Amino acid sequence: MDAGHVLVDGELKVGGDLVLLAHGAGADMNHEFMAAMAKGLAAKGMCVVRFNFPYMQKCAGDGKRRPPDRAPNLLACFEHYLDLAVNAGAARIYLMGKSMGSRMAAIMVADDLVAGKVAGVVCLGYPFMPVARKKEVGGETEPRLEPLQQAKVPVLVLQGERDSFGSFARASIWPLGTNTSIKPIPDGDHSFVPRKSSGTTLVANLTLAVDYCVAFFGEKHA
Repeated sequence: MDAGHVLVDGELKVGGDLVLLAHGAGADMNHEFMAAMAKGLAAKGMCVVRFNFPYMQKCAGDGKRRPPDRAPNLLACFEHYLDLAVNAGAARIYLMGKSMGSRMAAIMVADDLVAGKVAGVVCLGYPFMPVARKKEVGGETEPRLEPLQQAKVPVLVLQGERDSFGSFARASIWPLGTNTSIKPIPDGDHSFVPRKSSGTTLVANLTLAVDYCVAFFGEKHA
């Protein structure tokens, strides 16, 4: 792996399983959400590789905030790390992403060549609604379903019940595609944070998310 641009949680074993975890638009691989998911999965025996997209690598270098790279550059970076994972000897590779990273992961596996290298995809808070730039269709915001519908590998979407980019209740009735399933994160927002009055906690929601992921990995290779 590229020194300085990745973080590895868990042991990378030849012939073992590996998760590539991509960050969202506004926070890098060191964000507490990313760290919690990576460490939670590592505690369950997975090797998790976090990486920064190119614009975040530049931000880390000079401390200046930048907008995300365009999709082709994000996808090229993601595929670069996928190829490194393949060359490292991982038996099964799962792509996982937070928000923007999850959308990039889903887009990647519409390609037959890429899908042949990937066992599955997990989307942590999929950005169904382009909140910053709404595209109105008949008075409603058009959800971004195409990457999920075209995915050629199994996809698990973990969606907060209060996610402003598309709540679980709304997303669960949309046509997500035959390879895509969706699970709720109780009272969670886009980062799975519940309200104090909800009766649950962020720690509980992150633990649930990890458990959903582990079950998904097991289902695909039981």
